Amino acid sequence: MSGARFFGTHRTWEDWVGMLLGILIAVSPWMTGEGNYGLGLLSDPGLILMNTAVVGILIIGLSQLEYIALRRWEEGCEMALAVWLIMSPYVFGYSIDGMLRFWHAALGGAVFLLATLKLWQDWELSDRELARHGQ
Repeated sequence: MSGARFFGTHRTWEDWVGMLLGILIAVSPWMTGEGNYGLGLLSDPGLILMNTAVVGILIIGLSQLEYIALRRWEEGCEMALAVWLIMSPYVFGYSIDGMLRFWHAALGGAVFLLATLKLWQDWELSDRELARHGQ
């Protein structure tokens, strides 16, 4: 019963976890040791690094926006970015080798689940209740 109440309200720690996930996404190529060389036969390492950094920075920014002024569209954008991150290894051609593909799938799944939880928590709130988030 108390677990339902704990997950039933959008809390600020969820926004901080979103920011942390964004940081992990942005630095994931270097955490796996794949940031300095090509990842696949057809992949451009600069494009992969740029994609990963942009997705991570956007997730950090959206999580900061949620922390300051909560809106439902922010969770929707996070979900879209998470799906893009999961699809990135297939789009950019590094789905065959390396650990980065697993990191992107895991981090993208975590962002998607967190954004889904936050959207579910905020779904029936009025605009006035959304504006009081974090106070």
